[in-house]
Amino acid sequence: MNANRLLIVYSAVLTLGCAIGLASGAMANQAPGTEKAQFGEIDVQRINIREPDGTIRMVLSNTAKAPGIYWRNVERPHPSGRRTAGMLFFNEEGTENGGLTFRGQRMPDGNVSSNLHLSFDQYEQDQVITFSQDENGGRRFAGMMVRDVPDEPVDFDLFQRLNQMPEAERAAEIRRLRAAGVGGRDRVLIGKTPDRQSAILLSDALGRPRIRMRVAADGASAIEFLDENGAVVRNLTPQD
Repeated sequence: MNANRLLIVYSAVLTLGCAIGLASGAMANQAPGTEKAQFGEIDVQRINIREPDGTIRMVLSNTAKAPGIYWRNVERPHPSGRRTAGMLFFNEEGTENGGLTFRGQRMPDGNVSSNLHLSFDQYEQDQVITFSQDENGGRRFAGMMVRDVPDEPVDFDLFQRLNQMPEAERAAEIRRLRAAGVGGRDRVLIGKTPDRQSAILLSDALGRPRIRMRVAADGASAIEFLDENGAVVRNLTPQD
């Protein structure tokens, strides 16, 4: 190899080395969190979106990788044992405050079991607004629910105690807690009922239905006023 050719090769190698060095330096000096990648298609089982300090803000997952419940940026088992694909939202403190879950399949007995659920939670509490579609055994419901929940944060110790109770005792205690309003009370329901009525149900602060507006599948309509025991005290129809 003559001297000129050797000089050309040496120059090319030196130029390539400088280019690689500059690129590596630029990557090293790039601020964390500013990296950007582009993909035409990506298959994943779970995506966690976090703040720069690691605080969880959103999780998108399949059923197998579904998270428990995040409370102040710490994940713990969900009290209900929730394992559903979907997307969950978390506030600035890393506590769950809503989400979208979905499932649907034909069961071995031939019936369909399907649900899609969008919810918004009160701070450190359970859901207060939900949009749901549910189908089980040919009975279908679709609607919006507004609820009252306690002012105090969720009591995880209570759920742990319930999970340790025998089944019959646990069921009785859950009924008692619901009657006491521990888990919250329904206030407004707008939707389509399993018996194919379109309905609006308004309840008092104790969760007792007091006004029911409905249109049956055959077109019959009415507005009913109910007492605290659920008995109709006045019924308005188009003929009144």
